[in-house]
Amino acid sequence: MKRVIKPEGACHIEIEDVPLPEIRQTEVLIKTERTLISRGSEIWRRYVREEAIDPQIMGYSLAGTVVQVGAQVNDFSMGERVAALAPHAEYAAVEAVHARNKPSVVSLPDAITAEAATFWPLLTSSVLWMRETGAGQNDTMAILGQGLVGSCCMQVARNLQNCRVIAVDALSLRCDLAAQLGADAVVNASQTDPIAAVRELTEGLRADVVVEAVGGRAGAKAFLQAQDMVRRGGLLQVIGLYEGEPLPLDSSKIQGKRLVGGYLDRARRPRGSDLALQLLMEGKIQTEAMVTHRFDFEDAATAFDLLYTRLDEAMAVVLVWKD
Repeated sequence: MKRVIKPEGACHIEIEDVPLPEIRQTEVLIKTERTLISRGSEIWRRYVREEAIDPQIMGYSLAGTVVQVGAQVNDFSMGERVAALAPHAEYAAVEAVHARNKPSVVSLPDAITAEAATFWPLLTSSVLWMRETGAGQNDTMAILGQGLVGSCCMQVARNLQNCRVIAVDALSLRCDLAAQLGADAVVNASQTDPIAAVRELTEGLRADVVVEAVGGRAGAKAFLQAQDMVRRGGLLQVIGLYEGEPLPLDSSKIQGKRLVGGYLDRARRPRGSDLALQLLMEGKIQTEAMVTHRFDFEDAATAFDLLYTRLDEAMAVVLVWKD
């Protein structure tokens, strides 16, 4: 079978031919249809690094069909359509009984396409993050960053919590998409001061909840801006990662406010997974609009390069393994 690997050398992606994995009694073997590239972790934590990366952590958003079932697995059967926490590979052996992150694999209703199913891991996390904010229908939430994570969080907040959402980003593609996907207000940070814009949109009160989902090189600046956007008594939640430098925390600005990292309660993950699947099944997460590019898996190097060098042109990028 073939899989995506990242050998030594920055921005180095190859396709490797390896033997078909032999599953253990607690695993299922999945034949892949689609995988989704996560720009945050896969570009900033893997692609741009000089060191070789373990192929098992190259990707974690896979959809496909079960082709083999371990003797101790009772929840899945041959031919079943599933989504799984698994890397970019033609076949994936996934722990189904003793997984560290449960569920590691889920059955897919017929209404969820393989492409939409690749959003299940990110969407599950987004549900948990948004529930952690405690935001309700009388609250205003500002989300800085409208990449895959920020966009999923925005749609979850609008559909599950019914709060008012202000989406902030510096890329026109993402701003336009945020408006299309249901943000109540959109701020293009490349054209206007986002701090002033949020204050104006909240009549000077500032946001009840601010979610910093930028990450990467722009994350430090976004975190500094976020401190000026949250009201006294409000919550600042940090989801963005891989800034490459310490985050600037102004003690005078954080006084009287709550600050929380992107906390994911594993005990709540099964319920978060169920809600994510429900949102996908009901079409409330508009994955088709979020996907800007689809590549044959053999062209994975081109797909990764696109996400690194031409971010203003790309949102969700999917690898196709089976038509």
